[in-house]
Amino acid sequence: MNEFELIARLRPRLPGNASVVVGAGDDCAVLASPGPGRQLLLKTDCVVEGVHFLPDTDPAKIGRKALARALSDVAANAGTPTAAVITLGLPDGFDPVRIEALYDGMADLARRHDVALVGGETTRSPGAFFVSVSLLGWVEEGKAVLRSGATVGDALFVTGELGGSILGHHLDFEPRLAEARWLAEHFDVHAMMDLSDGLAGDLPHLLAESGVPGAEIHRESLPIRRAALLRAREGDTATPAVAAALGDGEDFELLLCVAPRDAVPLLDGFKARFPDTRITCIGRLTANPGVFLREPRGLTPVTRGGYRHFAG
Repeated sequence: MNEFELIARLRPRLPGNASVVVGAGDDCAVLASPGPGRQLLLKTDCVVEGVHFLPDTDPAKIGRKALARALSDVAANAGTPTAAVITLGLPDGFDPVRIEALYDGMADLARRHDVALVGGETTRSPGAFFVSVSLLGWVEEGKAVLRSGATVGDALFVTGELGGSILGHHLDFEPRLAEARWLAEHFDVHAMMDLSDGLAGDLPHLLAESGVPGAEIHRESLPIRRAALLRAREGDTATPAVAAALGDGEDFELLLCVAPRDAVPLLDGFKARFPDTRITCIGRLTANPGVFLREPRGLTPVTRGGYRHFAG
């Protein structure tokens, strides 16, 4: 099957929305402006066979994950996604039926969030199979929540649970789009990001962007995913559950900071609005340099830094 035959099979699977003036099929897609008083968000993300999924992974879940990763980043800015273009890198001898299934999984998630899939690129890959997603979104002018607004003393929150994502969560996670927009609308969220490389790896990025020296994480408050707890109890991993929650990565939850006075109202309001999504205050930002785990015996430095793509 050549490139154009594959594109002809995939085009009917691409959902649109009201922003699409011209969709897939021309040199460029044409989208309506998000309107006055709104700013554009642009994100690109990529999943690669052997890094983010295995050769025998359900192709619908590969497609879903490829889009969900980018959606999670738009959520971290409290934005609304609009449209995406997809680049496929395909090895020789690819199965077009698997590629159709990949697009079906991606399209199902896109429709749930009213995201149009408006084209992209297909190319031969001499190495691994990969899927790259470039996602466009918008946010009200001046309302994007960044990583750079946190201050010493802020309460530190995380949605959902952490650790053990390799047992399925990394393929099935829900981007926290509605939760992020609600948080930004109802509270002064100082800083926010999504957790893709693990709490221990991502929190220092937020601290660096905000110019905050350090943070304390309360060990007893960490919301550890059941999969991480079970693996630790069964001896299936050399990594204890707490270390898994700090460093496994691919949680795709929101990490956010608010003033201490907002902590209790945020907890109460969030639980009432999103009863099926957990949110936890896990610590605070400090003037003491470094990230520490507060345990009954005192403070322990967090030395495991999460997932690093180019670690030797």
